[in-house]
Amino acid sequence: MKILKASILAITFILVSQSLWAQKDSVNKSNDSINSTLLKQFNKKISEIEQQRKADSVKRENLEAELNSLKNSDRLKKLEIQNKLSELSVEQNKALEDRKARIKELKKTAKSFPVTGFFEDTLFVIYNNLGSFSAKDRAEAISKRIQNITEKSSFTSDSIQLIENENLTDIVIGETIIMSVSNDDALWENSSRKELGVRYRNQIMDAIKLYKSETSLATLAKEIGLALLVIAVIVALIYYISKFFRWNASKIKEQENKRIKGIKIKNYTLFDAHRQVKAMVTANNILKWLFLILLVYLTLPVLFGIFPWTQHFAQNLFGYILNPVKNIASGLLNYLPNLITIIVIIIFFRYVLKGIHFLKTEIANGDLQLQGFYPDWANPTYQIVRILVYAFMIVVIFPYLPGSNSPVFQGVSVFLGFLFTFGSAGSLSNIIAGLILTYMRLFKIGDRVKIGDEVGDVIEKSMLVTRIRTIKNEIISIPNSTVMNSHTINYSSDAPDKGLIIHTTVTIGYDVPWRDMHAALIEAASKTDLILDEPKPFVLQTSLDDFYVSYQINGYIKEPNKQASIYSNLHQNIQDVCNERGIEIMSPHYRAARDGNASTIPASYLPEDYMAPGFTVKLESKEEKTSAGKN
Repeated sequence: MKILKASILAITFILVSQSLWAQKDSVNKSNDSINSTLLKQFNKKISEIEQQRKADSVKRENLEAELNSLKNSDRLKKLEIQNKLSELSVEQNKALEDRKARIKELKKTAKSFPVTGFFEDTLFVIYNNLGSFSAKDRAEAISKRIQNITEKSSFTSDSIQLIENENLTDIVIGETIIMSVSNDDALWENSSRKELGVRYRNQIMDAIKLYKSETSLATLAKEIGLALLVIAVIVALIYYISKFFRWNASKIKEQENKRIKGIKIKNYTLFDAHRQVKAMVTANNILKWLFLILLVYLTLPVLFGIFPWTQHFAQNLFGYILNPVKNIASGLLNYLPNLITIIVIIIFFRYVLKGIHFLKTEIANGDLQLQGFYPDWANPTYQIVRILVYAFMIVVIFPYLPGSNSPVFQGVSVFLGFLFTFGSAGSLSNIIAGLILTYMRLFKIGDRVKIGDEVGDVIEKSMLVTRIRTIKNEIISIPNSTVMNSHTINYSSDAPDKGLIIHTTVTIGYDVPWRDMHAALIEAASKTDLILDEPKPFVLQTSLDDFYVSYQINGYIKEPNKQASIYSNLHQNIQDVCNERGIEIMSPHYRAARDGNASTIPASYLPEDYMAPGFTVKLESKEEKTSAGKN
């Protein structure tokens, strides 16, 4: 069973490997196909340019021959021919520049494969295939042949030769062909085939000479000694840096409750001395490790750069730091004009807001009056205008922000807008209701109001809620949307000018004359503090019920916030005046009949010996009746 599983795994690995190699091969073939297509199109254009060049060359020869045959007296004709020759030179130069530009554009889209030397360094690149060899195969084969040259002990600087064939220039050493340079290779490099062959040969020879010198025993001994010296210096630096930070930590601990006494913000102790020392020691350790890591990171490229086999590692390590720094510096430099534009826009809008704030202050103080615009509207209107100005400023700045055109930036903006819209639906309704309430001027801070069933003094009006304080010192927060949907009574708005009417109802039996009752209630109101004498209190008879008459006493006050105490005093005075005038307040229901009647409590709750009380009977003699009648 184990053998079967192992076989299946092996077959799977082979199939996956073949598929990966097939994919890589297909990619290489695709690159070669792209390069070949681009090259065919370019060759076609170059052929047209070459034909035009040949025609221009023939034309130039004819013009030069005609110029030489002219006599000195034919100056005008000579000048005309010379102008034509100049025009041909300009056209040829233009065609040459066009060819160079096309090759430059061609290299941007084409795929190249490097020919590497002995130390993983790139000598030159291959763009096109040759026969059945793809560009990648050619580059790998040439790299391998160059590396095998060092095995020939008889190598000299003259060992590598150029052999010209009809369509190829071969670079050979002995009987071994290192590489063949074709016309297409020369075309990609914007050179002639022979010139390109000479250049490649020189590059190969220089690489071999460098390898020979770098791998000599004397050079290796120097490199090893230099590496050991660098390691010794780094070890010493690590030791002394660690020692310095340990000494620094001990000095910090010694200053506890001396120079280091903690950090206080007003009366709040953010850090006591011990915590501050601990935080500083932690920061000291972090700095130590940052220094050590940076030191080791900078040392590794130096060590790798000593040996030619590892120099590409050094370049990569330096690149990990230098490339981001270069990109950041380049990005900041390129972004500088946009940054200056943003700063100018911010300064402009800042002064616009200062001007609007000045107008707001003048209106709020009453120094500037606008018809139909109330001073208490100044601050909320300023807040709205400020939000609109900031929104407009952001819209103006947005195109100048880095990455504002990227799909990620736009997607995040849309997502945040989506969250804000749906996550603050209730808050937005309260904000809008708060704005409407401000401009409706239903109430202001300090007014006594009734919102729904709640009565109290307004102590705060915000964009989201209205807060009132009841007479029991209860703070009630009412959302502005609820205020908009409820009826609101303002007791204070007209009280200073017209007065607020307070009223209470007393029900008295029909046996009391209504004039007496009017006089009693008006007297009680007149005795009550804070009820105005002018306008005078008045009484309204609101109903004639089955057993009593309803009398409503009304009085004017100018301090609506003291209604509770005024009502209490009024009720006390009504009781006192009615008692003084002999008026019994027997309503709304006053009943007491216990003479001879049993208790209404259920019998199960009464004691077993309970007996209903008897009736009280009073007997009078005839003389007593007569005497009572005379009286």
